[in-house]
Amino acid sequence: MRSRIFLVIGAIIILVAVASAVFYVSEQSHEVSITIKTNGTDSTVQTSSLIFIPVPNEMLAEMRDKVEIDVKSDTSTVNSVKADMQAIAVEYNYTAEEVKIDSQFGVDQLPMPATVSGTSMVPTLKDGQSIMVLKTTDFKVGDIVVARHPTYNLIVKRVAEINDGQVYLKSDNREVIVTGNTILKGLDTWLPKENVIGVVKVY
Repeated sequence: MRSRIFLVIGAIIILVAVASAVFYVSEQSHEVSITIKTNGTDSTVQTSSLIFIPVPNEMLAEMRDKVEIDVKSDTSTVNSVKADMQAIAVEYNYTAEEVKIDSQFGVDQLPMPATVSGTSMVPTLKDGQSIMVLKTTDFKVGDIVVARHPTYNLIVKRVAEINDGQVYLKSDNREVIVTGNTILKGLDTWLPKENVIGVVKVY
């Protein structure tokens, strides 16, 4: 009789354990890990979940579209890209606990493609040339950077000096061009360090 009671209790314990496991998997099944692979030109989004069930195609498509926009945007950051992926996951009742960006510059390093406009960086950079920028606040004198200018929007210049939260940017092209009655020369300017978007890595 006692052994039968132990068998019943054992069976109940097993059933409770199984039910708990099923409940845990059900609760965790909507957690997803996201890996963004990008070289600044081409981007892919990969996901994995606890129970290996593919996420909805619509969710993946929305993430891919958003990544394409974010990578090309001069205002996006690693954190903003991750936040965008997490927000999309929430729309589909998923929780993205881990979002990783994998680029040619390393993990959680965000590239940005750009095109040179003008001749102020000749001979280093030519008008119409494609470049790849690594978004970073880590730059030094001598680096070529892309920065926001209050009048000219995005500019590409060489860092000549860094002083008290300001950075002095200079053009490589030091020639003066005379067009009619207009004298043109490369733009040299002081800007706040936070205006620097990143360092030109590929050109």
